[in-house]
Amino acid sequence: MSSGWLLRRSGCVGSRILLLFIALVLAPATRGDARDYDQDMRTLAERKDVQEAFRVIESLEAVSESELIELTEIPAPPYQESKRARRFASMLRDAGMADVAIDEQGNVLTRWHGTTGARTVALVAHLDTVFPAGTDVEVRREGDKLFAPGVGDNSRGLVVMLSLIKAMRASRIATRDDILFVASVGEEGIGDLRGVKYLHRAGGPQIDEFIAIDGGSDERVVNHAIGSIRYRLVFNGPGGHSWGAFGLANPAHALSRAIYYFDLEASDFVESGIRTSYNIGRVGGGTSVNSIPFESWAEVDMRSENPARLELIDAIFHRCVARALEETNDQRDRGEPLSVDVETLGRRPSGIVAPETPLIQRAMAATRYFGIEPELGSGSTDANVAIALGIPATTISRGGSSGGAHSLDEWWSGVDGHIGIQKALLITLASTGVVDQQR
Repeated sequence: MSSGWLLRRSGCVGSRILLLFIALVLAPATRGDARDYDQDMRTLAERKDVQEAFRVIESLEAVSESELIELTEIPAPPYQESKRARRFASMLRDAGMADVAIDEQGNVLTRWHGTTGARTVALVAHLDTVFPAGTDVEVRREGDKLFAPGVGDNSRGLVVMLSLIKAMRASRIATRDDILFVASVGEEGIGDLRGVKYLHRAGGPQIDEFIAIDGGSDERVVNHAIGSIRYRLVFNGPGGHSWGAFGLANPAHALSRAIYYFDLEASDFVESGIRTSYNIGRVGGGTSVNSIPFESWAEVDMRSENPARLELIDAIFHRCVARALEETNDQRDRGEPLSVDVETLGRRPSGIVAPETPLIQRAMAATRYFGIEPELGSGSTDANVAIALGIPATTISRGGSSGGAHSLDEWWSGVDGHIGIQKALLITLASTGVVDQQR
């Protein structure tokens, strides 16, 4: 998917992000009228229907764990989320949601209708995992921990949405605004946020605020989207026998040069300034130890909290690739020159939501309500797209505790897991508004 969609949709988003960034750097972070948000959160939490919803959430812990295990054991590799999507859609219907749909990109959507429907708050958790097809995703238990690839990131986020819906229905909560529940595709890796990019397409559903459930710590409130650029770098050449064709330009040598030069220059660049990172995640190519490869490739990931810094390290990468290509071709004494292809695997936009934004203040107040001191932070999640478009957005925790994300030893523990769901409920209701009903 081309990055041009963002420019067409957002116009001067880049300028707004830069101005916001400068303002936040030059001025001290503020909690604004935090005391008012705290009082509003206490008032909301003390409502009888909300207290009833809290009790329902706690009573659902055993069911929620069963749902977590079932969803985790349905593989959902990148671009292969459909089986899990169909099962989650069925779970939404079982939870009482009538209008459940799977869109053209594979997202599962259902709408909680408010009394006015004037605004829409999107609540989003992603379906996909980073793990390739064939990964063993069977859940095993050790004490209070569940172990399996993807059990926390992000099967648990899906369960949080199910529990919210069940609790709101059981306690007969009525909201003023609509809630759009979305199980998204393509959040991880090469998925390039394709699910939420489609959600935010021209002509897509109205979204006034965006809340992603995709984090491991209850104190974390994301207001800063980390942008990224990902490439597949491929050097191509004629190839040949390592002895008989010696002297041909070697794609593996060119790739090694490019990686070396990039690492050398990029390591100096990231030592100072706003945090920026780079990584060579995979390399490959060639047919045998005694063959000059006709192709050698690597996959590259660059990230930064600042759009300008990301463009600068991107320029370093391209400069090093060009240097490696030129030097390797100059070194050959026979055959055709090498060529190079740089395929874009993904571009994640970045941006900042000011701390005084009401959604961020609500998320912080909800966190404090449970006796947890909130911490503003950065992340690369489904919320990136909304943030870059200027839509108030955040990413919050999925409750419980977890570790080993993106590894085969990933685990999740449900100790105090209900707090994360209750906190998500408070933030959502504070954003949509709760209306009284005749009972």
